[in-house]
Amino acid sequence: MLGMLTGLWRYRGFILSSIRNEFITRFSRSRLGGLWMIIHPLAQVAIYALILSNILAAKLPGIDNKYAYALYLMAGSLAWTLFSEIISRFLSLFIDQGNLMKKISFPRITLPVIVVGSCLLNNALLFVAILIVFALLGQSPNLQMLWLVPLTLSVVAIAVGLGLILGVLNVFVRDIGQVVPIVLQIWFWFTPIVYPVSIIPDYLKGTLEYNPMFSIVSAYHSVMVYKESPDLHQVLITLAIAVALMLLGLFMFRRAVPEMVDSL
Repeated sequence: MLGMLTGLWRYRGFILSSIRNEFITRFSRSRLGGLWMIIHPLAQVAIYALILSNILAAKLPGIDNKYAYALYLMAGSLAWTLFSEIISRFLSLFIDQGNLMKKISFPRITLPVIVVGSCLLNNALLFVAILIVFALLGQSPNLQMLWLVPLTLSVVAIAVGLGLILGVLNVFVRDIGQVVPIVLQIWFWFTPIVYPVSIIPDYLKGTLEYNPMFSIVSAYHSVMVYKESPDLHQVLITLAIAVALMLLGLFMFRRAVPEMVDSL
C-alpha cells in the first residue's frame, strides 16, 4: 500500500495532466463542451420527472415544494451517476489501456486514480448545476450539505472497490463486461432513486438493508431535499463496507497486475 501511495505522489503531475487532457479531448470538437456532462443526467431527470411526477408527487411527505419529485430525483441521481460512471469506466479500463500497460513502465495504480479524478470533476460540475436548478425551484442550499463530502467519499470507495474487482476479472473473463451493465440497470431500479421508500411494501423493505447504495442515496435525499442530517449509524456502516470493498479491490488489483499485463 505504501508503494502505491509513493508511486501516486511521484506521478502526481502525470495524473493531473491526464485528467485535464481527458477533459479537454473529450469535448474538443463539441460546441457545448463540458456542458454535455451536465445535460445528459439532467435530461434523464427531466424525463423521469415528466413521466412520474404526477403519480408520485403526492407521496413525498415532508417536502413543502411543488417540485418535490424533481428535487428528489436530482439528489438521488447525483449519487448514482458518480457510482455507475466509476464502475462502468473501470470495467474496461485495463483492456482499453492494455498497450500502455505493456509498453511503458509506470505505477499502474495511476490509471484508476485518473478515472476517479475525472469522474469527480464531472460530478462536481453536475453538483453545481443541480444547486442552480435547486435554487430556481425554491430549494436553497443548507449547511447539512456539508455531509456530501463524506458521502461522496463513501460512493467513491464502494465504486472503486467494486470497479477494481470487476475490471480485473473482465481482463480474464470478458463476459463480465457484458453482464455488469445489466446488473447496474437492475441495481438502479432496486435503489429508491425514481421512487420514494414509502411506496415499497413492508415485506420488501428489509431487503434494502443489503443494498449499500440504499443508505447513501437516502442520505443524499435527507441532506439535499429534507435538509436533515443523515442517519449517522447507517452512514458509518456504509463507510465501513466501502473501505472494506476498496481495500479488497486494491489488494486484488495489486496481485493481478503482472498476470493482467501478460493476458492483455
